[in-house]
Amino acid sequence: MKLAFSTLGCPDWTFEEIYATAKDLGLQGIEVRGIGKEMYAPLIKPFLPANIEDTKNMLKRTGLQVSMLTSSACLGNSCEDTEKYIAETKAYIDLAHILKTPFIRVLCSKNPEPDTEIDFELLSSLYSSICEYGESRGVTPLIETNGKLAESSLMHSFLKSVKSSNNGVLWDIHHPYRYFGETPEQTISNLGDKIKYLHVKDSVIKDGKVQYRMMGYGDVPIFDAIRLLKTKGYEGYVALEWVKRWNPDLEEPGIALPHFVDYMRYLLK
Repeated sequence: MKLAFSTLGCPDWTFEEIYATAKDLGLQGIEVRGIGKEMYAPLIKPFLPANIEDTKNMLKRTGLQVSMLTSSACLGNSCEDTEKYIAETKAYIDLAHILKTPFIRVLCSKNPEPDTEIDFELLSSLYSSICEYGESRGVTPLIETNGKLAESSLMHSFLKSVKSSNNGVLWDIHHPYRYFGETPEQTISNLGDKIKYLHVKDSVIKDGKVQYRMMGYGDVPIFDAIRLLKTKGYEGYVALEWVKRWNPDLEEPGIALPHFVDYMRYLLK
């Protein structure tokens, strides 16, 4: 398995600081979800046309990869600006193609909690179209286990409606467990080889609310998920999604990221 972290965990860092940390920690990937104040990946300074070749060369020198471009596109609600989101996904796919990034992320709804109604016919149509768009560019749009699609049996049924074979799942281990009480065995049984990327984060429930914790300090069954995937030959990315951009009180990235690496290397042994 390959290790990466999402830039959500270091919202105040420059790309140079992110790159240097990934290199020093011996990681394989950097997942881009905003750098500094810019959340839209095609407008992030290192990815602008004038800078992107230098960025690619810098990554190539150390074997680092931008493992995923994590869009904010939510495709399952007809009340949303779907044309804007489709344009965003295509721009992310185009950038991923240039960077040789294998995946972009899309969502069914904005909230991780399953409290938003989904127009599954619309979602299937839009997701199918962007999967087809990505196929000719060597990029797979992954749909995350968030919202109602954190229920893996529903995700399994939904994927059957997708017309393009260029599809897959970003399994955020936290959401099926936390919101539907699924075990890793259940999720893997339902999704199987459709799982192409992992998000990990730990948490506990306190006073009825989710409180995030560093890896190993919560009750999310990360060890079981990693163990099962390893036995099934999963060799993709495991990325820490340390949501500090949305939760400023969380531990600083200089603490959380090295801890993640140490914890994952221990598990993988």
